[in-house]
Amino acid sequence: MIRAFDAVSLPLLRWLDPEDAHRLAVQGLKLLPPARPRADDPKLAVRAFGLNFPNPIGMAAGFDKNGEVPDALLRLGFGFVEIGTVTPKPQGGNPRPRIFRLERDEAVINRLGFNGDGAESVLRRLAARAHFCGIVGVNVGANKDSADRNDDYVKLIETFAPVASYFTVNVSSPNTPGLRSLQQASALDDLLARVIDARERVRKNAGDSPILLKVAPDLSLAELDDVVHIARSRRADGMIVTNTTLGRPSTLREQHRAKETGGLSGRPLYRLSTRMVAETYVRAEGAFPLIGVGGIDSGGGALTKIRAGASLIQLYSALIYKGLGLVDEIKRDLSSTLLRTGRDQLSEIVGADAATITAEDWPVI
Repeated sequence: MIRAFDAVSLPLLRWLDPEDAHRLAVQGLKLLPPARPRADDPKLAVRAFGLNFPNPIGMAAGFDKNGEVPDALLRLGFGFVEIGTVTPKPQGGNPRPRIFRLERDEAVINRLGFNGDGAESVLRRLAARAHFCGIVGVNVGANKDSADRNDDYVKLIETFAPVASYFTVNVSSPNTPGLRSLQQASALDDLLARVIDARERVRKNAGDSPILLKVAPDLSLAELDDVVHIARSRRADGMIVTNTTLGRPSTLREQHRAKETGGLSGRPLYRLSTRMVAETYVRAEGAFPLIGVGGIDSGGGALTKIRAGASLIQLYSALIYKGLGLVDEIKRDLSSTLLRTGRDQLSEIVGADAATITAEDWPVI
């Protein structure tokens, strides 16, 4: 079914405007039959943040912004799905065009700006699927015109705690002015303190809600020191490394399109995001697991991200170029690696190469 979907959809979607193609892809997933996914190799199961993931591959935030198709994605073989970014109030985001494909680089630039339906509409959709199984995280952010951005995050934690498998606190999007300043030490400490306090207030009625922090790849190592220290001291449950980059590698072939403002994702981000995973892993010292994101487009790329320190990984941009069949391809490659090396679980290789990666020259981007 997935191969047939890719064969039909990829040529059509690549012909369309990127944002129109994205909308059509979401609508197409709504039409997929409710087939049960093939059982995953038990060796691919991951225990992280107090949750049991059937496999380590997640759909990253940004694809299903409004919680329209999480169950369709789970049926296609993802081990988990992260929806959002969700903001308290609906907002239109930045003017179109705001998504740009860099075809020859297998990359994407977006400056969407947290466009979405708002918390009320998304909550209705997630509440309606509450009886379904599967891990569905909620990525939360602040409205552009918010008078108190910290309060936006707190309200979203309180609102979605009964229906979210976990939360991702997104302070790293480059497309909402001033948002990345929340990664600065004093601001981040205050934000995480309030978010964790909100989670504790609703825990009795809503159950446990792991809190993850998503960071930018453009942090300096000194800034990363502060971020990891605060995440550990405030007892965050994990981190997602990384969001899109403002950098523009000189090696990009689509140099004219690369001049568009926004966050760059896809293959050119891979080396930097992997380095940041390794740097975060050695600083976390096992205090919490990591989700690795950025440029993964093969089983080998996924394996390298795991060996850099990621317990789980997420995809998005590569699916535009490789299709949904990439999910099964990565799972097959990971299973083959475990079988060939005599390993019983992926956890046995998480972070195995972190020290080596952090000793390499800094990737140029």
